[in-house]
Amino acid sequence: MEYTLEARGITKTYGDYTAISDVTLKVPKGSIFGLLGPNGAGKTSLIRIINQITMPDEGQVLLNGEPLHPKHIADIGYMPEERGLYKTMKVGEQCIYLAQLKGLSKREAKARLQYWFDRLGIEGWWNKKLQELSKGMAQKIQFIVTVLHEPSLLIFDEPFSGFDPVNADLIKDEIINLRDQGATIIFSTHRMESVEEMCDHIALINKSHLVLEGKLNEVKQRFRSRSYAVSLITNDAQSTFEKVPTDLQPQSTQLKGLDSTLDFTIQLPEEVTLPSVLNVLTSLGELVHFSEIIPSVNDIFIQTVRNHG
Repeated sequence: MEYTLEARGITKTYGDYTAISDVTLKVPKGSIFGLLGPNGAGKTSLIRIINQITMPDEGQVLLNGEPLHPKHIADIGYMPEERGLYKTMKVGEQCIYLAQLKGLSKREAKARLQYWFDRLGIEGWWNKKLQELSKGMAQKIQFIVTVLHEPSLLIFDEPFSGFDPVNADLIKDEIINLRDQGATIIFSTHRMESVEEMCDHIALINKSHLVLEGKLNEVKQRFRSRSYAVSLITNDAQSTFEKVPTDLQPQSTQLKGLDSTLDFTIQLPEEVTLPSVLNVLTSLGELVHFSEIIPSVNDIFIQTVRNHG
C-alpha cells in the first residue's frame, strides 16, 4: 500500500506539557483519513507539525515518501477550524492573492476560481468583502482557497462548521469527489456521523497518545460484541420476555417504527450459535426483526477514550 503521509514517532512538548507523545501513523494514498480525539488530545498539534507551522521535538514526517521539507507547502491544502481570511478584502482579490502564495499564476488562479465559483453557486461574490458574507458563505471561500492549487494532501479541520445541512452535504460531496480524483484527505471532526459516511481509515488520539488506528470496517470488526436487536409479535409481552434465556442477557428496548411488538436486545455468549438462538426466538413469537448491532464510530470513540482515561 502506498502512503501519502507517514508520521514516525512524533513527539511535541511545550515546557512540561506533552502535546504529542511518540505518535506513529500512516495515511494511505487516495483515502479519507479520520483524525479523531477529544478536545486537547493533540490532534491540532499534529496537524500544525504536518503543515510545518511547528516542528516536532522527536520523530519524522514523510510526504509522498520524502522527509517533510519547506517545498512541500505547495503539496498541502489546510482548512483550519479557526478560519484565516481577511475580512475587509474583496473575495476575488483575496482568492487570487492566496492562490499566488501557493504557486499559481494570476491567470491560472482566475480560471480555477471561475470553475469553483460556478460549481458552488457563488458566481456573484467576486467583488463582495468577506465581512459582508455570512459564516457559511465565508466557509465556501475558505474551502475554495484550500483546494484551489490541487494539492496531493488536503487537511480539513471541522470543515462543516457554520454550514446549514444543504451546504454541509454539498461540501461533503466535494470532499469525496476530491478523494475520487486522487487527493488524500485528513479529516478532523467531532461529527461522528460524518466519519461514518466518509472515512476509509481512522486514528484516535487521546491524551497525546495514539490509542486506535486502522481501516474503519476493520476497527468496527474489533469492537463487535455479538449483540443483536430483536422484535417479536406476541400476545403477552411481559411473560414472553421472561422466557428469554438469561444467558442471552436480554435488555428491553424500543425499535422505532415497529408498533405492538416486544423489542429487546440480546448478547450471544461465544459458545451459542445463531441458529440455536433463532430457534429459541421463533418459539416465543413471530420474529419480525433480527439484526446485529454494529458498533458506531461514536460508540467506539466513547469506549476507547474511557478505556484509556
